[in-house]
Amino acid sequence: MKRIAVVEDEVFMREELSDILEKSGYIVKKIEEFDHVSEQLLAFAPDLVLLDLNLPEVSGFQICREMKQKSSIPVLVLTSRDQLVDELRALEIGADEYLTKPCRKERLLARVTNVLKRYEGRSNLLEGEGYLLDRQTYTLYIHNQSFVLPKNQGKILEVFLEHGKEPVSREALCMAIWETTEFIDENALQVNLSRLKKTMAKLHMGQQIVPVRKVGYRLLGEDETV
Repeated sequence: MKRIAVVEDEVFMREELSDILEKSGYIVKKIEEFDHVSEQLLAFAPDLVLLDLNLPEVSGFQICREMKQKSSIPVLVLTSRDQLVDELRALEIGADEYLTKPCRKERLLARVTNVLKRYEGRSNLLEGEGYLLDRQTYTLYIHNQSFVLPKNQGKILEVFLEHGKEPVSREALCMAIWETTEFIDENALQVNLSRLKKTMAKLHMGQQIVPVRKVGYRLLGEDETV
């Protein structure tokens, strides 16, 4: 079953939304403390976030922005703010849908279904810091743009993302690119790594490829130090 997180500070509305969703077959996580909302959402890893904008500790806009910077979880904004400027701002920072309250149950459930369907095809996406990589086409989604990586660069980045913060051996990189470790010149691997590094710099990606002594290489996070 799909999991939905409800971020709503008004108790009656939160309970009503949770009841509607649960009766429709969803697993619901109710956010009731609002000082570390993004951390709670990332830990729960829902299939969808239902987000109010007017919250006591933090703006819903900020939560939406943080979620979209750190994850590919879809966000459906449900708010009493009916000004066009608010809707445009929410969509600009990554919200997938925008509904105003009061909202009919049928309309809400229809929008929830549509957003979830749009994201069903994303199982082939790997998530980096502020970007997504389509492992089938090696399309990189970053800064609201898409960029198709050359095949070898895509394969290398895919391996790094699969390993997370763990180092990747030279052998694993060679296997990813050439499907063998035999007769591979070290210079050939260095050339491919250098090309990917240049691409990452050009696209202003926060992560970097750094060597790990006697092991291989790994992706260094934007907030990490060597």
